[in-house]
Amino acid sequence: MKKDILFVMPSLAAGGGEKSLVNLLSKIDYDLYNVDLLLFEKSGEFMNLIPSKVNLLQLPTKYITFSTNIINSIKEFLVQGNIKLVYSRFMFSIKGRTIKNPNISEQKTWKYIGDSFGTLEKSYDVAIGFMEKSSIYFVVEKVKSKKKIGWIHTNYSNSGMNNYFDKSYFKQLNHIVTVSEECAKSLEQNFIEEKSKIKVIHNIVSPSIINNLSNNELPNNFNYESSFINIITIARLSYEKGIDIAVEACNLLINKGYKIKWYVIGDGKERGKLEELIGSFNLNDNFILLGTKANPYPFLKNSDIYVQPSRYEGKSIALDEAKILQKPIIVTNYDTSKDQIKDGKNGMIVSMNAEGLYSGIKTLIEDDIKVSSFIKNLAKETQGTEEEVKKFYELI
Repeated sequence: MKKDILFVMPSLAAGGGEKSLVNLLSKIDYDLYNVDLLLFEKSGEFMNLIPSKVNLLQLPTKYITFSTNIINSIKEFLVQGNIKLVYSRFMFSIKGRTIKNPNISEQKTWKYIGDSFGTLEKSYDVAIGFMEKSSIYFVVEKVKSKKKIGWIHTNYSNSGMNNYFDKSYFKQLNHIVTVSEECAKSLEQNFIEEKSKIKVIHNIVSPSIINNLSNNELPNNFNYESSFINIITIARLSYEKGIDIAVEACNLLINKGYKIKWYVIGDGKERGKLEELIGSFNLNDNFILLGTKANPYPFLKNSDIYVQPSRYEGKSIALDEAKILQKPIIVTNYDTSKDQIKDGKNGMIVSMNAEGLYSGIKTLIEDDIKVSSFIKNLAKETQGTEEEVKKFYELI
């Protein structure tokens, strides 16, 4: 008899956690499992990658109303005579505006948005909140399931989340999954009493799929200029990804006479600030925000250097993809960088500032022997993590 599994996720916007989910869904044996997926927003670049055998659940009407702008939603709840949701929608808006830390805001506003969800009718064998915060809170409070799992895709200590808030939720989970050994250590430090529940399942990446997709042609309106060093970064435009550090490093390189084109694939809430920063350095022709791309791999394959300028990461899928395509890699020294890069062997780990990135990129531009050594060492590594799905089966 098939087991019934539920995955809960905010959306399928272009991000590491989202890509990790669609990769996992592509590996599940649907002869053994019935899989439902609940997305708080049915949107994102990866929507078309949901396997056809996954059942996408409908959102409740009250939640859809709650998600519209505050005036329309409050009017509708007043018409319905639902004073509780009028209050919840008002408080959700107030708290969202006054709490500046977005992670704390999502934690503190959950109880208000949670009021717009009822408990799901269907009972499951396994329910999985596949992203920290709201996805996990939903699984704990709104799902009937024999087993409940929470998935953490970041280094908890650096995330800005309130561990006291999460303790009551994590206590009700059967397992807490994270994506690297360093992230597991961080969770153990923050949730000592839940140590036995913490498991590591690395993000699933498929070398065969990535290599095949990388062979596609670049768009007709885009080409790398051979007279420039073409650098690429794949990341959300958010503070933790350190794109502002990359802009400053690019400015240093240009000022020293290096011919640089630095491309960033991804989008996010920091785009406006980054555009202003790029403009302030007169780098519009050198530091280019490409937005999200359904298939970033031809861009990655044809670049000269991959740079990850993050302030913190859980485990970077983009970094694994760059390793699969054997690109010379530079990463900043965030806590989990050593989980993926052996400094001086398969890439460089540099200081988390513009000078560090500048120095690392300068080294790769000028040292062909080091670049060749990195590429040869990456070619010898086993890059795929498809075997991680076996750990997932054992867990459920």
